[in-house]
Amino acid sequence: MRRSMLLPFLMLAVSVPDAAAQQDLLQSGPMLGYSEMFEVLVWAQTTAPAEVGVVYWDLEDPDVRMETETVATTKAGAYTAKLIADQVQPGRHYGYELHINGANVQRPYPLEFQTQVLWQWRTDPPDFRIAAGSCFYVNDPPYDRPGEPYGGEFQILDAMVASHPDAMVWMGDNFYYREPDWNTRTGMIYRNTDTRSYPGLQPFLASVHQYATWDDHDYGPDNSDWAYREKVTSREVFDLFWGNPELGTPELGGITTRFEWGDVEFFLLDNRWFRSSEFRISGHKQVFGEEQLQWLVDALTYSRATFKIIVSGGQLLNPVAKWDSYATYPEERDRFLQLLRENEVQGVVLLSGDVHYTVLSKLDRPGTYPLWEISTSPITAGPASVDPETYENSLAEPGTLFVQRNFATLDFSGPERDRVLNVTVWGSDGEELWSKEIRARELRP
Repeated sequence: MRRSMLLPFLMLAVSVPDAAAQQDLLQSGPMLGYSEMFEVLVWAQTTAPAEVGVVYWDLEDPDVRMETETVATTKAGAYTAKLIADQVQPGRHYGYELHINGANVQRPYPLEFQTQVLWQWRTDPPDFRIAAGSCFYVNDPPYDRPGEPYGGEFQILDAMVASHPDAMVWMGDNFYYREPDWNTRTGMIYRNTDTRSYPGLQPFLASVHQYATWDDHDYGPDNSDWAYREKVTSREVFDLFWGNPELGTPELGGITTRFEWGDVEFFLLDNRWFRSSEFRISGHKQVFGEEQLQWLVDALTYSRATFKIIVSGGQLLNPVAKWDSYATYPEERDRFLQLLRENEVQGVVLLSGDVHYTVLSKLDRPGTYPLWEISTSPITAGPASVDPETYENSLAEPGTLFVQRNFATLDFSGPERDRVLNVTVWGSDGEELWSKEIRARELRP
């Protein structure tokens, strides 16, 4: 049963000395954030002011215990804490405990994190698995629209745990703001808290490193853009609840960022902060904006990653100019593709969510390699009203359109000279829907 942060905090006046009582102060988490060779972030949220810390140990040397600095959670910070484990070594696995007010808050599932491997100039890159998904809806009847619940098949979370990924990329609509949430910080914190506290989500958060970008529903109202009144507040709340390596590049604003795992780099684009209204008739229209596109080109051309995964909340290749497709912004879409081509960026694969179905799209580009786009959505939100018989995306690969709840795994393996990406999309019961092998040598001009 979930505990709401909006309940009266009567326990503030009570001294709580024992560990069992401290468990009542845990609202959600622990959740793993970014992983680097010398640092790992662990996130947690309490129901009231508390002192929070993490004790951790190398699984091969469990007698040596280390501690993060203690963080005091506050109402102003939504009672969230970001705890940095900075006494770690590369390529190690660690067990950990979450401590609230000095007591170990035990969880009925494994608490483990890992640091990234120092492989450069030493070995082949490590093999690893990244999960990806979007559109995670948790029902909240007092504020949901009337009718059949929109969220369902939550057993998919068990399938995600059972897939044993090293990290997860959340591609937007990671929760859904409702009408009461849009216009206040209070509403945004309530929605983040309610969704993040879903019991079935906790085991996945506790042992898989989480990275995120947003789309419209976890940024603001449906189809919201750069004119959204509360965008600055939304960005602040996003930072409170996620553990990316950075909130966003200081020069751009928004939440644009990037991270590496092994020999792969992920570029998490922001498709809302800079976005023009899709309904405007005259003037310039953009999704990412020229400054973000230039950042992307510089980041891609600087990167030495074998695979360069561009992540967007919405589809990039689908040529049908409907809904949130990039095709509704044709000038910038052409510009995006032109910049990739003229800068001869190798190894690019596109990863997107939003559309409430899964499909693999392929754009052939004469004179260079094809672009692949993996769309995976929704996790628990309602599937789209799409008829496979009349689906219009001419770039869709046969046999990859499934209109049902799903998530993807991306497995990277093989020697450095012949790396392979195996994409698999899974249904809510863990059944395989489709798979595709993409070799790095096939992604070169």
